[in-house]
Amino acid sequence: MDEEKSRAPIVLLVGVAAALLLIGIFYLVGRLTPAPTKAIEQPLPMGPAEQAYVPRVQFLEPKVARAANFLNQEVTFVFGTVLNNGPRPIRQIEITLEFHDPFNQVVLRDKQRLFSATAAPLAPNDRRDFQLGYETLPVQWNQAYPTIRITGLQLQ
Repeated sequence: MDEEKSRAPIVLLVGVAAALLLIGIFYLVGRLTPAPTKAIEQPLPMGPAEQAYVPRVQFLEPKVARAANFLNQEVTFVFGTVLNNGPRPIRQIEITLEFHDPFNQVVLRDKQRLFSATAAPLAPNDRRDFQLGYETLPVQWNQAYPTIRITGLQLQ
């Protein structure tokens, strides 16, 4: 019995040392493992063919709405519908949104892609809704629908 009592502190120390060693290994592995890098998206082409096609793409039903997320933070949503009035399917559209102040000066310029990489192309004479969310917008923003310019187009 005395022998078991004398072993108890040793067993406890060995257990604590093993736990600290495991924690140290996990910490070092986490520090030495590079963080996953987000693939840098290349800008979509905007050559003469794409520029000639831009007038055939229209944005309809613009709407801006605010809502609270699950953390009770205000989120601003930009809604709209994109219409392909041309003869070719569109694989991807890159737009630049410009938010203005009351003096019509740009207070935020943001690039977004409207379709996911796996989405089906937007067929000729077809339309697709889009929704873009913003957690923070400049306080100078005039609350109007942002200006939308097509800055990249990938045709099929």
